[in-house]
Amino acid sequence: MEKYLINPNEKIAKINKDIYGNFSEHLGRCVYEGLYVGEDSKIPNKNGMRCDVVEALKEMGLPVLRWPGGCFADEYHWKDGIGDKSKRKKMINTHWGGVVEDNSFGTNEFFELCEQLGCDAYVNGNVGSGTVQEMSEWVEYMTFDGVSPMAELRKSNGREKPFDLTYFGVGNESWGCGGNMHPEYYADLYRRYNTYCRDYMGNKHIKRIACGPNAKDYNWTKKVMEKVGGQADGISLHYYTLPTGDWGHKGSATEFDKDEYNSTISRAYFMKELVENHLAVMQSVNPHCHTKLIIDEWGTWYDVEPGTNPGFLYQQNTMRDAIVAGLTLNIFNKHADRIMMANIAQTVNVLQSVILTDGEKMVKTPTYYVFKMYKEHQENTLVGSYITTEKIHSKNDNGNFPQLVESASVDENGVIYSTVTNTSSTKSAKIKCQIADTKVESITAEIITGECHEKNDFDCEENVNIKEFTGFRKLKDGFVADIPACSVVKFVINK
Repeated sequence: MEKYLINPNEKIAKINKDIYGNFSEHLGRCVYEGLYVGEDSKIPNKNGMRCDVVEALKEMGLPVLRWPGGCFADEYHWKDGIGDKSKRKKMINTHWGGVVEDNSFGTNEFFELCEQLGCDAYVNGNVGSGTVQEMSEWVEYMTFDGVSPMAELRKSNGREKPFDLTYFGVGNESWGCGGNMHPEYYADLYRRYNTYCRDYMGNKHIKRIACGPNAKDYNWTKKVMEKVGGQADGISLHYYTLPTGDWGHKGSATEFDKDEYNSTISRAYFMKELVENHLAVMQSVNPHCHTKLIIDEWGTWYDVEPGTNPGFLYQQNTMRDAIVAGLTLNIFNKHADRIMMANIAQTVNVLQSVILTDGEKMVKTPTYYVFKMYKEHQENTLVGSYITTEKIHSKNDNGNFPQLVESASVDENGVIYSTVTNTSSTKSAKIKCQIADTKVESITAEIITGECHEKNDFDCEENVNIKEFTGFRKLKDGFVADIPACSVVKFVINK
């Protein structure tokens, strides 16, 4: 029996709600057909936004949404997406699928979506092909409440008051699709562009995000941190989980054997090492710097579903993805003192999405239900938690990963929330949890579980869902439980 200790006296940090963020790029059917269908669509909508998707994301507790990219951000010119929709410029989305982008979803529409969702806005600016003036004017258009050309332009487009902008990214993947830059060059550009991204919202500071590394490029983190210093509130990290580790053949989303399953989980668990190593680099450069880590692109990346546009990155979502989400969110929770935000890629119909759509139909994926299950961690206080666990070997990449990955938090009323992911596809785990200095009055629990290939599709929408979990017994100071294989469990502990 594994030992699980929770110490509510060890209060570590507030878990920023924005760790549970999503990413929406102009890619495939994420924005168009996924989030936005237009005012004239037969699909029920409010000002063009799909009502079913908006309600589902609100139910999931979506706290922040990143837009418009991704690689698309560094070829996006924001003035093409404002004003009369019939007169907006059309363009070819050369990054993703070669389709026509009609710019009917632009700045005003994005903030309309955020207001319907009740979430924070994270806008990514164009450094790769855009100018300092263009970026400066965009920030002015969005946030200036005064007399200026951009404020007047916003008003002429029907928005009198400024939009509420929380985060602004100065470039995206500048080491790659955002300009193929060296870190020193990008850092100088960041300082220049950021100078003109001014705070126009009085006492509210727009949190600036510098482009950080691709996976384990620790040199990029070091060089950017050395030059950017305290001018950035956050530095981004991008890491995708590929079962095979081969970008040319990433593997199927639904057809995989036990070895490929284990390889996927092993590579997902590598996120812990990445986070800790990049934080160590940041700390070594500037021990007193307030800059935090942002993981604004993460998730599984498989070969696209057969018969779909390769540039649309549409993939299915199984219990394997739920396990990846559960263990990753627990890792983020455990580093809440230094992680400001994270954004899974992507919200609808792209990569490890939380929702799939097909015309009027909508499906909530297993990943969706993990986010919904975990939403009570948002703004709670992370507390000390420690678990003993077996290691599982992945022979595809010689990596070991723990069978159990957990985190625990406490809310303002003293209620403890514990989330435990059993990463094994075949083996259950018995645990005994003790909670320090606590007399347990009651416990309730929920579970997401199933055989690792199980999924939700348009013929069986609720195959994987949140269900009541009864496989535990309350103790005076904790509980004992039998955690099924391939499962994510949440315990709610009242004392």
